[in-house]
Amino acid sequence: MTEFMQSDIYLWVVLPLIIAFARIIDVTINTIRTIFVARGYKLLAPILGFFEVVIWLVAIGQIMKNLDNFMSYIGYGAGFAAGNYIGMFLVEKMTLGTVIIRIITKDHSDALIHHLRDANYGVTIVEAEGKVGPVKILFSTLKRKDLQDALRIINDFNPHAFYTIEEVQSVNEGYFRATKNKSFLPGILSKT
Repeated sequence: MTEFMQSDIYLWVVLPLIIAFARIIDVTINTIRTIFVARGYKLLAPILGFFEVVIWLVAIGQIMKNLDNFMSYIGYGAGFAAGNYIGMFLVEKMTLGTVIIRIITKDHSDALIHHLRDANYGVTIVEAEGKVGPVKILFSTLKRKDLQDALRIINDFNPHAFYTIEEVQSVNEGYFRATKNKSFLPGILSKT
């Protein structure tokens, strides 16, 4: 085993791949942890931080042992880049948290309001004045996992509506569409 670890194949191929893999894991964890901190998941973020730092120490330790191996630097950089991409992809798929949709409509808002409410979304309506005349501003706060369904309704019943979506840090009371908690980690994914 020691002979293999001194071989050129290990030093120039296997070691950089190990470093890249470690960086992919620790940067992916970092990206997810950062989003969890921003969304208020106080229990899970420190646990992820622990594993992130341990994995980073392993990767940087290998770099320090092999400072003359430029392929290790390539592996480190490639792992960092891939970890960012993978982390963002996973966070997008997790659909955790709450968002607010702000919809501004000039015309045909009644059908949109009706269909959003029929789908059990809470909708608050404000009459306003836009650049070229009266508009309605619709607000709906919903779970991120329901976002695609709400956007489908908006695009079906008022495809020219202007809308923005924002993260919500915390929510008190309000009306939310009833969904079953399908989380396999319900206690860990709480915000307390």
